[in-house]
Amino acid sequence: MHPLADDFSRLELNLKAATENYRYFRSLLDPRTKLLVLVKANAYGHGGVEFASMMQRAGADYLAVAYPVEGLELRRNGISLPILVLTAGTDFYPEIIETRMEPSIPNLYSLKKLVSVLREKGLKDYPIHIKLDTGMHRLGFMTEEIPELVTYLKSTPEVKVKAVFSHLCVAEDPAEDAFTLEQIHQFRDNAATIADGIGYMPMRHILNSAGIERFPQYQFDMVRLGIGIYGISALPEKQLAPVASLKCKVLQVKKLTASDTVGYGRWGHASEGTVIATIPVGYADGIDRHLGRGAASFSVNGHRCPTIGNICMDMCMLDVTGVPCQVGDTVTIFGEDPTVSELASILGTIPYEILVSVPRRIHRLVIR
Repeated sequence: MHPLADDFSRLELNLKAATENYRYFRSLLDPRTKLLVLVKANAYGHGGVEFASMMQRAGADYLAVAYPVEGLELRRNGISLPILVLTAGTDFYPEIIETRMEPSIPNLYSLKKLVSVLREKGLKDYPIHIKLDTGMHRLGFMTEEIPELVTYLKSTPEVKVKAVFSHLCVAEDPAEDAFTLEQIHQFRDNAATIADGIGYMPMRHILNSAGIERFPQYQFDMVRLGIGIYGISALPEKQLAPVASLKCKVLQVKKLTASDTVGYGRWGHASEGTVIATIPVGYADGIDRHLGRGAASFSVNGHRCPTIGNICMDMCMLDVTGVPCQVGDTVTIFGEDPTVSELASILGTIPYEILVSVPRRIHRLVIR
């Protein structure tokens, strides 16, 4: 255990919950379909190395990161699974090649830069994933750019198209199913055009977590599992187990009087006999300031206790009046109660943003 984990804050990662979520999504797929797990952004805030190790043991076929530096960290820590680099850029191609990661290629400029590096190294058949833009309009080849892409690929033995993929942007929304299906059909047609042109069929992958749950008939050869593995389902009736629980210990307990105020700006106002507990997490730990002043409540010994006053950088205070509480007691910021989705609702955002806001200074502790 990290020397500070017991006394300060930690993000507990429930290995059993992660495994259960993995098995749930795996059960929706044909046994032959490969499953890629996204561990970008420090595994959605869960801890990149820790979570990648969990998924490697669980049986994932692929991992994906956003940037090369994320993949390099995984390689340095013994992760041997194939790694797709979703935003490879062009500056890290030598490092990507050296560590056998597989870059996403969204345009001809990126492809030609990679080929020039491969030629310098005398390499051929290097695996790449061709990114297609089917409506997200972020990165990827448009339909009208595919003929030029195919012509270039046919004359370029330095690369091998390992996969063709695209990204769904509203797969979780039933009101947008017509758009999602149009994306899928465009992807299927464009992938076929590429395969016909280069003379072989690469792997195809377009489904994200919501797509796996709602459109499993279009799983193609591989799917990409992101937020679902961490415990958020696209189906209202499906409750997945949250993997991460942000917890800390009470630092101090104080009894206040009616004239006392709490925190910066004196926004917390006590009544006679108000009892507060100070805990070692603040906005530098991902606790958004808008959760202060009673907007959110955290769990202390099974009781929900509201914040009082402003959230500080490294600490915040809870109103624990009437609740059994002493120094050293455990406080749950999010996990099973409250859930990360509840906090996201308070903030008018999505669970992703809260999860990725938990900084690296918070120790990740795998609970088996």
